Amino acid sequence: MLNVFTLSNGRLFQEEIESLEELSRFRPIWVDLEEPTPEEKRWVKQYYGLSIPEDAIDEDIEESARFYEEDNGELHIRSDFLVADFDQPRQVRVAFILNMANEQLRSHGVLFSIHDETVPAFRLLRMRARRMPGLLADAKEVLLKLLDADAEYCADTLEGIYDDLEAAGKKVLDDNISDEMASEVLATIARQEDMNGRIRRNVMDTRRAVSFLMRSKMLDAEQFEEARQIQRDLDSLDSHTTFLFDKINFLMDATVGFININQNKIIKIFSVASVALLPPTLIASIYGMNFRNMPELEHPMGYPFALALMIASALLPMWYFRRRGWLK
Repeated sequence: MLNVFTLSNGRLFQEEIESLEELSRFRPIWVDLEEPTPEEKRWVKQYYGLSIPEDAIDEDIEESARFYEEDNGELHIRSDFLVADFDQPRQVRVAFILNMANEQLRSHGVLFSIHDETVPAFRLLRMRARRMPGLLADAKEVLLKLLDADAEYCADTLEGIYDDLEAAGKKVLDDNISDEMASEVLATIARQEDMNGRIRRNVMDTRRAVSFLMRSKMLDAEQFEEARQIQRDLDSLDSHTTFLFDKINFLMDATVGFININQNKIIKIFSVASVALLPPTLIASIYGMNFRNMPELEHPMGYPFALALMIASALLPMWYFRRRGWLK
């Protein structure tokens, strides 16, 4: 899918392109290629003179090769954007190409973005740009706002993680927590730990992209200050992920502790039952021995006496354990 975004009266307008002729009718500041077909790449190359690398969004690119500047002035940035899907959280690799140096090319002043699937941060920026005139002024603003939107999306996701951990914490601290509920809490904690780790990695990646932009010396004073503010926001997000990791570890230890307590209760019941049944077993073993001279065996009340003795020997330890509070 090939979309171009133009500015009109300070507002961002989107147009879906279905032919090379349509592409030539617009003067966009942003060209977005989502799952681009070879034909769409050919249109971009033919009209803008821009060759999109085949490995633009490959995951196995070395970290050092993700941020660089071509000899013709094109700035290449490959950054990961978070997709906080409940069933399958992931990062989406997005390749940005920006030419602000070579005015002879049609790609001058146009931001190109290439990715394989829809990115929530992109959708967030488009919605804001339509509602807030003057939010975007040029392609550099678009790139900065996209990175800022990704940081804000991560912040919103962190708030959701905190809320889920708060709910899990209330279940953990419940006096009557069952093993089934504890298993659900552990699954929630593991899921939020994975999401928190992805956010931390995403924050680190976005920080590198912003730092590269700041070092490129293509930002004006106002945009440079905006980039510094994004960096400060990312630093605060990094601190918050550390706090959440500590909370996750505490809840994990507490949940495992309560599971162990429940298991110990079961083991205690078996232990009490074993101790209580030991005296009757001993009595039955004694009277089960085949000795010739055992007076109780010939006594008319021998059998009732043995039964009464076994019952009493079982009830006495149970009474003692209950009095000491070991059966609670």
